[in-house]
Amino acid sequence: MLKIRIIPCLDVKHGRVVKGINFINLIDAGDPVEQARFYSDTGADEICFLDIGASLEKRKTMIDVVAKTSERVFIPLTVGGGINSVQDIRGLLKAGADKISINTAAILNENLITESSSRFGSQCIVAAVDAKKHYDDWIVYSHGGTKNTGINVLSWLERLQRLGAGEILLTSMDKDGTKDGFDLNLLKKANDILNIPVIASGGVGSLKHFEEGVTIGRANALLAASVFHFAEFSILDVKRYLQKKSIQVRL
Repeated sequence: MLKIRIIPCLDVKHGRVVKGINFINLIDAGDPVEQARFYSDTGADEICFLDIGASLEKRKTMIDVVAKTSERVFIPLTVGGGINSVQDIRGLLKAGADKISINTAAILNENLITESSSRFGSQCIVAAVDAKKHYDDWIVYSHGGTKNTGINVLSWLERLQRLGAGEILLTSMDKDGTKDGFDLNLLKKANDILNIPVIASGGVGSLKHFEEGVTIGRANALLAASVFHFAEFSILDVKRYLQKKSIQVRL
């Protein structure tokens, strides 16, 4: 069994790390480069670096910030936000990113997933999906969680896998920032239909939630933000807890 990855997420807007509840009410949580270096030094398996305003405000991800981060971070760095073309992806990989997260752009142009995975390898391409519950189903939201696309989440996940995505970053908008735990039902249904790794995102508030993400949600990696940014517990705390629960992690 592959070891479970613990991934702190750096949501960035206007050059600062931010965190909110249900994608709104954002508060400042620090400098992205310094935060990334801190997590790199304290046991993170990867860093997820998302410019959450880029697609909405039609800005490009700041390549210079990515470059500065990659100079100080020596674990895999995933970068997303405002990525609309193969040229954008190439530029970020050259700047030091290891993986590229594509969300809104994939909805607008499915060929971007296929072309980029073909050129750079599917291991570089993370398809990010923001999911919101609608009655008994989930709908895909785009543009930083502001636009209802009307697309069924599970159908879209299957489509992304066929298009060539190497991994899925699945965020529950309903759970995001609430600290109520992952949307385990969503994770289970996603893993029932996918053969590629799923990163669980949205809702972590306790060590038990990390465990449930693996044992119930069957996630391959666990992403969190506020519990790490505000030092409620450390990445090492999470890994030691999971190890005690017989879940394999890198220590």
